[in-house]
Amino acid sequence: MSYRAPVRDLRFCLEEIAALDSVSATRAFPEFSSELTGAILEEAARLCNDVIAPLNWPSDQQGCTLENGEVTTPDGFPEAYAKFVEGGWQGLQFGTEHGGMGLPRALGCALMEMLQSASMSFGLGPMLSFGAIEALIAHGSDEQRALYLPKIISGEWSATMNLTEPQAGSDVGALRTKAEPNADGSWAISGQKIYITWGEHDCAENIVHLVLARTPDSPAGTKGISLFLVPKFLPDANGNPGKRNGVKAIGLEHKMGIHGSPTCTMEFAGATGWLIGAEHKGMAAMFTMMNSARLNVGVQGVGIAERAYQQALNFAKERRQGRAPGAEGPAPHAIIDHPDVRRMLTLMKTKTEAARAICLHAAVEADLGEYHPDAEEAAWSRRREELLIPIAKAWSTDVGVEVASLGIQIHGGMGFIEETGAAQHYRDARIAPIYEGTNGIQAIDLAGRKLAMEGGLAFAELIEDIRQTVEDCETSSNPALPPLADRLRRAVDALEEAAGWMASASAEDRLSGATQFLKLTGDVTGGWLLCVGAVAAQRRLKEGEGDAGFAEGRIALARVFADTVLAAAPGLISDIQLGAEALFAPGEIMLESA
Repeated sequence: MSYRAPVRDLRFCLEEIAALDSVSATRAFPEFSSELTGAILEEAARLCNDVIAPLNWPSDQQGCTLENGEVTTPDGFPEAYAKFVEGGWQGLQFGTEHGGMGLPRALGCALMEMLQSASMSFGLGPMLSFGAIEALIAHGSDEQRALYLPKIISGEWSATMNLTEPQAGSDVGALRTKAEPNADGSWAISGQKIYITWGEHDCAENIVHLVLARTPDSPAGTKGISLFLVPKFLPDANGNPGKRNGVKAIGLEHKMGIHGSPTCTMEFAGATGWLIGAEHKGMAAMFTMMNSARLNVGVQGVGIAERAYQQALNFAKERRQGRAPGAEGPAPHAIIDHPDVRRMLTLMKTKTEAARAICLHAAVEADLGEYHPDAEEAAWSRRREELLIPIAKAWSTDVGVEVASLGIQIHGGMGFIEETGAAQHYRDARIAPIYEGTNGIQAIDLAGRKLAMEGGLAFAELIEDIRQTVEDCETSSNPALPPLADRLRRAVDALEEAAGWMASASAEDRLSGATQFLKLTGDVTGGWLLCVGAVAAQRRLKEGEGDAGFAEGRIALARVFADTVLAAAPGLISDIQLGAEALFAPGEIMLESA
């Protein structure tokens, strides 16, 4: 059940696939260098390996408790959080003007992956603060940024997103929480929010809630929503936690997984809050938080996949059972020598690497979109980031669940027993396709708004990039790469055909095929990025750079993905084009059980 951060894999993906060094051209990160990347990854790995990872299993067993509105987190969480704060990790990707390290977002994503692998329950706290920080930077007033950002970025104070209500769910426009104006310019916030991650805890000295609410006479639906800042303790004249505000946890969810993460029902009873941005413009601020959260949830899928893979790999090396064909030595042999177990492990590894590449590619493009000095290049990167966000969130979290499930399968009956820890990874992973916008919602976003964005330009640019990599593989001197080109070409042809069909389909047919269209897009994008890595690995081999065995392994992983996932891509076309009539014309009779 041990975890070791995959520093070498992360660095290869950052530098060779996601092209992290391209952010140097923006001049927005003067302290950034390849050497610093290595140092940051190694230091973050020590924190996650040695301090946080050992808490994962005990925290799952212990869970959280709620008494008199106060939540106690599992043993070790407050001390681990103090170490997290001491290292300044919350501020890694935020500007030095607010007390951060001023480093690229992709490094923040790499840190986030390690945190989620080490303990998804623990990592959820910092993850929510990331989104709140971005919302305050983008939409907060000068006074709000000056008072709250340094505390949240340091990690001394944590932050939450309060969106969901029992009657609203994913329909944010149906929320009922009210905000009444006070004479001093503040607002009185009243209502209940559910499923609030780290809504109450004992790790930080204050908790800053970002709350969606309706002001008096606001328009119905999403147009009437505003965003408010509501601290647990009202800051005093010196900016320190003062009087307790009218907000508290009144419930603690009993969940399938992430038991160490306090998921709260929050009650706001005339709590004092301050408007963030303009009245009725809460959706814009919410999407700033949600885009951050959706990318980080995708990274969470990568993190839990990595943890489940490492445990399954270690188990497969140690567990001895049966006679494996071709294995040396007397039986029983380690199950890693059985071909079907090796197949599952290889699929776990290659899908995890593909998901990692998608998320880190999105993070690099986010920085380039914000900071690139060339307006056209910045616009290109913003389009790519927008296109990748639903893929990163949905495809990567589906991979997290699939890999965790395969991990249980490799453990056999022992995987179904809680003591081995394999079941925890599956239970934890299962929430990620649901929150921050279900994966079905991500698929609708991709098949609708993102596919049509700027007349389909973003998707056309993706197709163009993939075809360039097909050419790079075709012309490689390494005989292992041209077969990648053939698989990738057939897969991107299928993707282009599917995109054309989706663009011209009726709304009903497009919605019925959206989830499979996202799967196809993720499969092809992940395979493309692994092929980018294979081309880079071949360059390393040719130039005698680095570990030859590692480079050969990257090419082999791309080949397995190509011969399994990419090879199946054309077969998804019929599923995508099934159409709504096949689902609805027979009526509900085909859904009835005897």
